[in-house]
Amino acid sequence: MNENLFASFITPMILGLPLVTLIVLFPSLLFPTSNRLVNNRFVTLQQWMLQLVSKQMMSIHNPKGQTWTLMLMSLILFIGSTNLLGLLPHSFTPTTQLSMNLGMAIPLWAGAVITGFRNKTKTSLAHFLPQGTPTPLIPMLVIIETISLFIQPMALAVRLTANITAGHLLIHLIGGATLALMSISTTTALITFIVLILLTVLEFAVAMIQAYVFTLLVSLYLHDNT
Repeated sequence: MNENLFASFITPMILGLPLVTLIVLFPSLLFPTSNRLVNNRFVTLQQWMLQLVSKQMMSIHNPKGQTWTLMLMSLILFIGSTNLLGLLPHSFTPTTQLSMNLGMAIPLWAGAVITGFRNKTKTSLAHFLPQGTPTPLIPMLVIIETISLFIQPMALAVRLTANITAGHLLIHLIGGATLALMSISTTTALITFIVLILLTVLEFAVAMIQAYVFTLLVSLYLHDNT
């Protein structure tokens, strides 16, 4: 129990070199390209899930927006696999780092906004000033809409970071409490262990849901700008 509560969020190092790059590249090994005429069950399940998600997410887009399909599907696979791998014991979850999540959110948000200003300049500028706004409120509304626009990537990154970090902290705290209660009360420790198992199952769902939510919000920002 003397271990630092945030020790699992520290970037792992070997010989003074950070291992973040290797950890980020590792999930790509989980999605091999099959060269067989008949795929195995794992590849078939991956393809079915990708087709299901892409149909739901990209059906609202026009042909220009659908050109982002490969990028968005790669994004949801990367975030989902990284979140799930972070639930393994003694592992590191890159998506608990706000800097990494901002590094994903800002370029995607900026690309969507720039696309909107290039293709629909008048419509994009019209979002800053709703129709029928009283004249005295025009400067204030323009400032508010500008701030809300620039907050979008921060909200994307903070949402993902907070949800993943909170879940890992809860698992860490309840796991430590279970070990401490084993020598005090076996019954209480058993109840706490059951809660820990249920929380772990919930975290598996949260890992996938947060990957879907992050990608869906990027898709909605793209839809508003294409």
